[in-house]
Amino acid sequence: MHPSITDVRGVLVGHAHDTVALTGCTVVLTPAGAVGAVDVRGGAPGTRETDLLVPEALVAQVHAVALCGGSAFGLAAADGVMQWLAERGHGFATSVRPVPIVPAAVIFDLAIGSGERWPDRAMGHAACTAASSFTTEGCVGAGIGATVGKLLGNASSMKAGVGSWSERLADGTTIGALAVCNALGEVRRESDGRVLAGVRDAAGAITPARWVLRRLGDQQRTAVAENTTIAVVATDATLTKAEARKVAQMAHDGLARTIYPIHTPYDGDAVFVVATGQRPAPSLTLLGAIAADVLARSVERCASEAWTLGGLPAAGDVTAPPAHDRANSAG
Repeated sequence: MHPSITDVRGVLVGHAHDTVALTGCTVVLTPAGAVGAVDVRGGAPGTRETDLLVPEALVAQVHAVALCGGSAFGLAAADGVMQWLAERGHGFATSVRPVPIVPAAVIFDLAIGSGERWPDRAMGHAACTAASSFTTEGCVGAGIGATVGKLLGNASSMKAGVGSWSERLADGTTIGALAVCNALGEVRRESDGRVLAGVRDAAGAITPARWVLRRLGDQQRTAVAENTTIAVVATDATLTKAEARKVAQMAHDGLARTIYPIHTPYDGDAVFVVATGQRPAPSLTLLGAIAADVLARSVERCASEAWTLGGLPAAGDVTAPPAHDRANSAG
């Protein structure tokens, strides 16, 4: 088993998907509650319950984060996650009953498979039922309809999916990430800048996005607000909401190191943080830096672990340009 977000004790991951419509839901469960935060940087987000994650809001803990396909339609899957948690008595204590807190974010996957079906309450509930300490990657859950490299439109894109990674620090603190990459841009390997998945040319080979962008110039672009990378970073450290938000902000650097271009007007990039509070926190600087590292590895795995689906090839099926030096890969 490779390192993954479920190495953080108290964190479970479940997937549910429609293999015909190519849409799905991935749930990161923290049933006992975890301090939650989010940082949204993309220009076209689709989210739910993010306002309560700001440091000044009353509710401090979340019980799950739902990552869904289906664009804004897919936010309905969070209702099923709430139902599953409520059936088991998890939630924010009120004078009447516990109310589960389930922030959610979506990707746009209506252009692959079928645009007439999307995640719903039943799928969200099913993802929770399937949750375990084993993290499946690739074209599963919310990643079943994920694609990248859409600067020239969907026909020139490639498959991506779900990816996860984790690291244990010297003091025993564990920090992990899970990402669903559906970016407008390409996915690069951080170590050498090699493009893993991105824009394909007429011959079917990968063309570096920096070349595509420069050729487009002032021409009419085909890009629309149908892209995003959404992720959850989890740690067993004890954090306040403000500290968790800083970790989320720093974790976005992992996206910037592996996706080009990132945080565009057409992407709804959002990073959630959940902190289960099982041990003292190390330096916030260290925690945030490692959060970016594990998120970068997760994004790479979104590309490397995907497979051909919906008529689109994946990383192992396409000729990639040779790895190039940092100066050339900087765009």
